Amino acid sequence: MKRPHDTPPELGDAKGRDAGARLIALLRTLERDLHPDVGRRPEPTLHSSLERDLGIDSLGRAELLVRMEREFDVRLPELAVTTAESVGDLLALLLSGESAVFEAGPAAAAAPGTTAGASVPAGARTLQETLIWHCQHHPERTHVLLYGERGEVAPVSYGALMTEARSVADGLSARAVEPGRTVAIMLPTGLEYLASFLGILLVGAIPVPIYPPARPSQVEEHLRRHARILGNAECQVLVTSREIAAVARLLQAQVPSIKHVVTAGSLRRAGAEAFVASSGQPDDIAFLQYTSGSTGDPKGVQLTHFNLLSNIRAMGERIGVTDEDIFVSWLPLYHDMGLIGAWLGSLYHACPLVLMSPLTFLGRPYRWLQAIHRHRGTLSAAPNFAYELCLSKVDDRDIEGLDLSSWRMAFNGAEPVSPRTIERFTRRFAPCGFRPEAMVPVYGLAESSVGLAFPPAKREPPVERVDRGILEREGRAVVVDPSVADSLEVVGCGQPLPGHQVRIVDDRGRELPERRVGRLQFQGPSATEGYFRNPEVTRRLFDGPWLETGDLAYIAAGDIYITSRVKDMIIRAGRNVYPHELEELVGEIDGIRKGCVAVFGARERSEGTERLVVLAETRETDEEKRDGLRERVRTAALDLTGVPADEVVLVPPQTVLKTSSGKVRRAACRERYERGMIAPRRQPLSVQYLRIGFASLGPAWRRLRSLLVDHAFALYAWSLFLTLALLVWTLVALLPRRSWRWSVIRRASRLIIALTGVGFDVRGAGSIPGDRPVVLVSNHASYLDGLLLVAGLPGPFVFVAKSAFQKKFIPRTFLRRLGTVFVERFDPRYLSRDLERLTAAADAGSSLVFFPEGTFMRMPGLLPFRSGAFLTAAQNGMPVVPVALKGSRSLLRADSWFPRRVAIGIEVLTPVRAEGEGFDAALRLRDRVRALLLDACGEPDLSGEFRAPASRD
Repeated sequence: MKRPHDTPPELGDAKGRDAGARLIALLRTLERDLHPDVGRRPEPTLHSSLERDLGIDSLGRAELLVRMEREFDVRLPELAVTTAESVGDLLALLLSGESAVFEAGPAAAAAPGTTAGASVPAGARTLQETLIWHCQHHPERTHVLLYGERGEVAPVSYGALMTEARSVADGLSARAVEPGRTVAIMLPTGLEYLASFLGILLVGAIPVPIYPPARPSQVEEHLRRHARILGNAECQVLVTSREIAAVARLLQAQVPSIKHVVTAGSLRRAGAEAFVASSGQPDDIAFLQYTSGSTGDPKGVQLTHFNLLSNIRAMGERIGVTDEDIFVSWLPLYHDMGLIGAWLGSLYHACPLVLMSPLTFLGRPYRWLQAIHRHRGTLSAAPNFAYELCLSKVDDRDIEGLDLSSWRMAFNGAEPVSPRTIERFTRRFAPCGFRPEAMVPVYGLAESSVGLAFPPAKREPPVERVDRGILEREGRAVVVDPSVADSLEVVGCGQPLPGHQVRIVDDRGRELPERRVGRLQFQGPSATEGYFRNPEVTRRLFDGPWLETGDLAYIAAGDIYITSRVKDMIIRAGRNVYPHELEELVGEIDGIRKGCVAVFGARERSEGTERLVVLAETRETDEEKRDGLRERVRTAALDLTGVPADEVVLVPPQTVLKTSSGKVRRAACRERYERGMIAPRRQPLSVQYLRIGFASLGPAWRRLRSLLVDHAFALYAWSLFLTLALLVWTLVALLPRRSWRWSVIRRASRLIIALTGVGFDVRGAGSIPGDRPVVLVSNHASYLDGLLLVAGLPGPFVFVAKSAFQKKFIPRTFLRRLGTVFVERFDPRYLSRDLERLTAAADAGSSLVFFPEGTFMRMPGLLPFRSGAFLTAAQNGMPVVPVALKGSRSLLRADSWFPRRVAIGIEVLTPVRAEGEGFDAALRLRDRVRALLLDACGEPDLSGEFRAPASRD
């Protein structure tokens, strides 16, 4: 990833000197404000690192951005500020003349291009069908209002999005991406992301969203985490942007399955409008959501189209969403809350989505609120930390004239909901029109698509204060008076969504009554079937039909109250310690970085007990003051939980590990602590790239070895095939008897299969009657299908081929010598003549072999059947024998001359007879046989999705 500037500029001219001096003075003041108790630091220079030398983290950058704009009277692109590494980068940005154009503007009545009264695609079975439905009914309707880096707003209609997505799909198809394969997306929020996600679906593949690196200093950890994800997902293509292509290629070197690293722009091809989209099936995997985690095996949650649409519809029903709602979101699109809750929910319900980058929010939190004001937003969602950030980083001057009265639901989820945050946010923004009932705590998890519990509309959040001692000792939630000191506040997150159920069970799996704490389990149509290529973890997810959430909770009056994570809860001295509660309290201590605290239990090996460890970030360097901080943390732990912390570890900023969505990764922190790796020194970018390069040597060698083996096999197979083909063609052309010719091609076909080592399994060949002619009907998947049928089925028989083969000497001579019947596929004038030829062949005792699809494609799927085979069978009273070919498409794919070693299967099914005579009987026979072949061949049904292209075989 390229840095904004590798070398800070010199302060050559007067303008540069003045700007540099003012910027350094501003940074010196900000540094003192951020950590006033820290002793004197070295004077900032152009080469000073914002993080390492000045201690300015992501939240500090938000304040820095505001101060720079006020000092220099400019609007700066927040992306450049949030990715800057040094003071020199900031100065270069100021001197470059770049500026942002965002203005809050007046409140808008509606999104441009929208029309009231748009209905929803209630009959849609997949996300593709959802998009197609909207494009058919209102293609000009605005779907997304997309904020650019400088604050400009670009409307994107359903029709425009379909055009972009179709272009991506066409480019992926040209790169041999097949239905069911996985394609990774590592893109920032923008039109390219939206088009790539939908384009992958349109080609029938599975999107795998991953987040791009935020800054060069984080590139090594980013690559190591995502290499495991991409390896588990076996992604074939990685779609990224030009700016991070170098990082993507490093990932490619470590993940052998990645064949192409592309940009959305490079996928565009002329003629993409002719691409015919796959509508998919409800049970197809719609995308893989890799859950936020620490180390070990990645967990890719498999979510089908049925899961997602069930969840979107259930959430919409609970909150009463309509096409007149306006959703405002800055949530990242690689995370379920932003991807499903914000974007896909808006896509389905036809409510405009105002979409901005997460960096826009982190750089200027007030932009989120101003967007709600400007567009009269009614729905928005964020984790608890975002509401807290608005409290600490939004200045009163930024919200002058702000109107939040349109905001009817502010969803708060994805991490523990703080009662204090709810109360403070509601009070702070009440003068702006924000109502208490608009704050909506919700509960969900990736394993339930995104949402599991939502409260009813127009209800203030229920907050219970329960007796901590009784909760810990007996697991009962007993409500106590607010004056009771030893109590715990818990927020109600609503009731299960329509069609979903939850229950609370104890350690033995017995269901508990109301107000008893236990493991929260759920079931419903939104529930995943498990984790991708991870059967062991999938097995642990299920308890019969119920799925484990991993959370401890109780139910009261139908509401779910989350108390802790099962894995995160610490048992110390017989008491239960809830990490998030202690983390919040420690974060309030002056000198500790709020939101940068991890509390976890570490195993005491000598005693077999857990030690309570508090890992907290601070910029304090004076050891005496650090001792005071440790004592205050221990006191806070003792006051809150009744037990002191066994160890308080103070670490520098950026040490506490977090997920891409901002949640503390307690398990990862615990692992680093136990391995003695807390606060490792961050290496220079060049060192990170060098280590990643060495780590890529092994995968690169394995990829090269596989490539060499594949090409060696292809060369050998073609050499063998061409040698035998010349001999066989000559013998077939010269031998006088048809039985001799068939014997030659059968022996040659079997010899090729044996010498190439291709697995070949034929089942049910005995179902073919030997005493009378039949019609053999096979699916068509490869150039080699005829050869495989000759090798596997008893014969001889007569192939039925298109008349175009008669135009070329080599195929014409070969096929005629085998007795092939040539027919016209497209001209109905020759139908009677062709039926007479087929009847004559049957009367002569020959069985007929048809490929009723008439052609084949590179992508898997059974195309529509033509009727000739079935008319022949119905008119002549011949049984139809379905023959299912499996694997031949991968052996030698359409538009490719590169053979691969795969297992081939032929399954001969039970003969089927026509029920009656005539055309109607033939059509019924066709449909019965096609249904049997569709079930047996294991490929998707393409009958309603594709028109047969021009002749190919």
